[in-house]
Amino acid sequence: MRRLFWFSLALWVCGCAARSPVFYANAHYNSVGKARAEKDLEECKRLADEHVPSSAVGNVVGQTAVGGGAGAAIGAAGGAATGRAGSGAAAGAASGAVAGLLRGIFQSRGPDALERGYIEACLRERGYEIVGWR
Repeated sequence: MRRLFWFSLALWVCGCAARSPVFYANAHYNSVGKARAEKDLEECKRLADEHVPSSAVGNVVGQTAVGGGAGAAIGAAGGAATGRAGSGAAAGAASGAVAGLLRGIFQSRGPDALERGYIEACLRERGYEIVGWR
């Protein structure tokens, strides 16, 4: 049980690493430098937080609920085959909810598409080019 806890904790910590845009080293980036580019990125992220409603929390909650429901259905079906539908459904719901929670956390590692678009537009207005997100 302890191994499962530490493994889950390690996955959760890795899942929380936020994604960031990767700058193309164009003339503007080269003239202002990495420190200024990072400062402008933080400002654009702050503006995106103010102007774009975030769906990350809703995504995690939704994934948890879907995982719990699917797990309950699968657990009940498996439990019915062994004559223990109730306990199978409970175990399936619990494991499905955990799987859904982890899936939601890992999928919400960075800004959603709308936030990324806002951040990229903000940086583009400041003279930067973004080649992707990592």
